[in-house]
Amino acid sequence: MQPSTTTQLAKKTLFPVLFTISFTHLLNDMIQAVLPSVYPLIKTNFNLTFSQIGIITLTVQTTASLLQPFVGIYADKNPKPYFLAMAMIFVLAGLIFVAFAPSYFTILIAVCLMGIGSAIFHPEASRVAYMAAGDRRGLAQSIFQLGGNTGSAIGPLLAALIVMPYGQYNIIWFGIAAVAGFLILIQIGNWYKGHLNLKAARPTLDAEAEKPNLSSRKIGFSVFILLMLIFSKYVYLASMTSYFTFYLIDKFHVSVESSQIHLFIFLAAVAVGTVLGGSLGDKYGRKYIIWISILGAAPFTFLLPYANLFWTGALSVIIGVIISSAFSAILVYAQELMPGKIGMISGLFFGFAFGMGGLGSAVLGVIADHTSISYVFWICSFLPLLGIITGFLPNIEGKKRKFKQG
Repeated sequence: MQPSTTTQLAKKTLFPVLFTISFTHLLNDMIQAVLPSVYPLIKTNFNLTFSQIGIITLTVQTTASLLQPFVGIYADKNPKPYFLAMAMIFVLAGLIFVAFAPSYFTILIAVCLMGIGSAIFHPEASRVAYMAAGDRRGLAQSIFQLGGNTGSAIGPLLAALIVMPYGQYNIIWFGIAAVAGFLILIQIGNWYKGHLNLKAARPTLDAEAEKPNLSSRKIGFSVFILLMLIFSKYVYLASMTSYFTFYLIDKFHVSVESSQIHLFIFLAAVAVGTVLGGSLGDKYGRKYIIWISILGAAPFTFLLPYANLFWTGALSVIIGVIISSAFSAILVYAQELMPGKIGMISGLFFGFAFGMGGLGSAVLGVIADHTSISYVFWICSFLPLLGIITGFLPNIEGKKRKFKQG
């Protein structure tokens, strides 16, 4: 194949692949979202403290966060097209353990298995999205992230309908989604395998041509800033995904089912914000979207602890839309800082996000046990102020204007 033809194919956005990998992201994250959604049930069944609930989240997130960068680095050098399908096997095993868990220790084993599944899935699925993106990387990442966030929003709703009224063992029904994901990812693996030849045929100077004109020290400092922004975003999200239902029940005395509907609405807003962030980042520059997304959420997070039930719901939607618009922009910005290390960057950022979410959940659980859930939300309201450090990021937007074409 001639280099010019290869380059043209490389710039083509493969929407069928993007939507397919986005759908599997939906399935994976829907399954992962079931666990925190049934925390009230698990807490009651095993007589757990908030600290023990936090340790469950810490276990799954830490497992995923520690493994993801290594998966990404290994796959950069040794691509494994069927890693994705293997991920769903671990997720299915975790589901079975959770559904029939006789003890708290078994729950921890189950979430380890689910964490391994996420560790394999996210960097490799992100790589597939990158490979299918062509010259629309922001759009591609948004489509991929939309699947995950939609799944995270659907998970609590389905848990409220399928699991909460009938018991913990009904979690096993989500195994159907895991099996479907496995079968679909086998096909994605076939495409991935065939695409490796095209990737190998691309001009070797492509990655060098896309590198920003920055020193290694400046690139490293920029990655550090981006990780701090991830810390701010995901610790705040941990407060919402793990404890928002408890907050609503404690402060407003709503039912468990009602609190889960509020969580679903928040997570749906997160899905909307993800799409907006990716497309607006392509149009106006990712640095500015990152800045607005993190720092711009602060006024609304400040108001949340003082709002009544109606305004708590309204503010949660606004916060979800604003704060979630950052991740796609942050990830693509980081990928374009280091264009030759897609797996490592994807694994690092997904893994760090998971790790910060898990650590944040555990720490917040301890704080809640010693103070109150309301105090946790007051503390977390200050986290978006970290968005001010976005100003230290270099402006590399000139490199990205070409992605608006087509």
